[in-house]
Amino acid sequence: MRKNKKKTFEELVLENKQQLLKDQEALDRIEERWEQRMLKKLD
Repeated sequence: MRKNKKKTFEELVLENKQQLLKDQEALDRIEERWEQRMLKKLD
């Protein structure tokens, strides 16, 4: 049997980033939340 190679944190971050870049709807949600936080900080 083959041992499963555990992914490093950096590998997981890169994989997640690639998935998000492919998912425009998720990017839009993240951008909207980020904008809301920035507006809240300005108040």
